Amino acid sequence: MADQYNINEEKILKDRHAKEIDLINRDPKQINEDVVKVDFEDVIAEPDGTHSLDGVWKASYTTFTVSKYWCYRVLSAVFGVPVALLWGFCFACISFCHIWAVMPCIKSYLIETQCLSRIYSLCIHTFCDPLFEALGKIFSSVRVALRKEV
Repeated sequence: MADQYNINEEKILKDRHAKEIDLINRDPKQINEDVVKVDFEDVIAEPDGTHSLDGVWKASYTTFTVSKYWCYRVLSAVFGVPVALLWGFCFACISFCHIWAVMPCIKSYLIETQCLSRIYSLCIHTFCDPLFEALGKIFSSVRVALRKEV
């Protein structure tokens, strides 16, 4: 029974780290949907009345598109893995701090404030409840009548 549990646990851990990567849809959660979709028409536009030669316009379009494509490819090839390593390290540090420092501090704070809230509640029920109960009895006999005089 214990061996079966260990085998299943190892399989789950292995599956979690050996996740298949979708090479077609590389932004499945669409986090960069509005940010980096920049085409030629979004950057360069000629209003009516000021048009360059058709050949210049076509060459500019091709130059922009190809240079953007290859520049991104070269930058991601050179810096992609090192930057991914840095971001992985950064998020690992954030996770470590959150798990080992932030949550224990919050839990400790909640435990301490729970104790203080009991003391506060006791003081309120001891001193304020009788006061407001007495004030309620005093003002319960007050009657207000509104008359409109013309």
